[in-house]
Amino acid sequence: MDVTGGNGQPQPDENHPADHPPAPPTPNPEHDPDHASERDQGHPDKPGPDTTADRTGHEHRSLAHAGIARTDPPPERPKEPGGGILMGRPFGVPVYVAPSWFLVAALITWVFGGQLDRVLPELGALRYLVSLFFAVAFYASVLVHELAHTIAALRFKLPVRRIQLQFFGGVSEIEKEAETPGREFVLAFVGPLLSLVLAGLFYLALKPVEPGTVPGVLLAGLMISNLIVAIFNLLPGLPLDGGRMLRAVVWKITGRPMTGTVAAAWVGRALAVSVLIGLPLLNQSGTLGGDRDVSGMDTVTDALLAAILAAIIWTGAGNSLRMARLREHLPDLRARTLTRRAVPVQSDTPLSEGLRRANAAGARALVVVDADGTPLSLVREAAIVGIPEHRRPWVPVSELAQDLTDGMRVSAELSGEELLDTLRATPATEYLVVENTGEIYGVLSAADVERAFVKAMARPS
Repeated sequence: MDVTGGNGQPQPDENHPADHPPAPPTPNPEHDPDHASERDQGHPDKPGPDTTADRTGHEHRSLAHAGIARTDPPPERPKEPGGGILMGRPFGVPVYVAPSWFLVAALITWVFGGQLDRVLPELGALRYLVSLFFAVAFYASVLVHELAHTIAALRFKLPVRRIQLQFFGGVSEIEKEAETPGREFVLAFVGPLLSLVLAGLFYLALKPVEPGTVPGVLLAGLMISNLIVAIFNLLPGLPLDGGRMLRAVVWKITGRPMTGTVAAAWVGRALAVSVLIGLPLLNQSGTLGGDRDVSGMDTVTDALLAAILAAIIWTGAGNSLRMARLREHLPDLRARTLTRRAVPVQSDTPLSEGLRRANAAGARALVVVDADGTPLSLVREAAIVGIPEHRRPWVPVSELAQDLTDGMRVSAELSGEELLDTLRATPATEYLVVENTGEIYGVLSAADVERAFVKAMARPS
């Protein structure tokens, strides 16, 4: 979590608060087989429960970088992810400025302008223009921090969804988790490293410049701010980059990424409490270079800033734990075990006959095929429920079927994130599951996947 720049791990991984777990396909309640079976109790034509149906029983952030956000392991997206004003696509990754950035830019302009009034009173109202330039330059440094995470991710062949500059920094949304602890460490470390390099460059640029000038003040401010960003993000607690580095070290020692996540997340929570209590005390004591004679408003401001930072760190650590638990249980979602048995029927088959064949075979789904047995469409369960029993002999199954698209054919070997990615790429209520040979294996209901997903998340790690 970079409160000044960020890197996003699949926090989806557990990288940063900006991480969101992969959402399972969202079924329509009308298509829910549980509800459907309740509505159709007593109808012998309705496919009954089948024993096969029960076969299963990275954001990084910085101080100005709120973290590499790993969002749910996403599928190919036809649309842009959005998230504010598109500023460009360095390395093919869209960079967005969130609306909240304008708020913090205005705040930086106001605060820095007040400091300039004491250092360079001759500037007058122009001090706010200089302050605005500082705010933009500072977030340009945050963008460099984020690009470091992005370049490392692309180097490791990890897809990056977007970079977003927001209130407390930036987020690089990396959609997959690093495969090894070494790569995880590098992915997290490059952000703070670039911030340290920037601080050094601004220091060198400051050497020949007069301190009491506009360039001198700007270079000094950028040097100090990048140094703060680097140090803050190196703190060893999730969702900060230092937390990701700690996670990588524990992962390497124990061989278990989950153990590393738990350790780094609890250190992150301890860090959040320390920031909440310690930051106001340090400011009031003058340890951080402030004036000991602080006003009541300064005390409130310090406490508010500490509370915001602590909340970001605490929330990011919690998100990291939840995402780690999710990834630990995702392999339990397997297309083969969640698939319902299906019977093939031709398009002119009456619904009642199709249901009779399904009940006789102990199946719970109908697949419409042509004369050669090639699947054409899937009979929608919700549509079956809507046909009264006395009309079923007169309704052909083709009237209730949804044509198959390429995205609705899924392999029986899919599981975990790969399965969720495939289903999200083509939203539907049912999918045809096939073997590697192309043979029909059955029908997968999005509602069944959702229930299995919730059940997996409810199990303790």
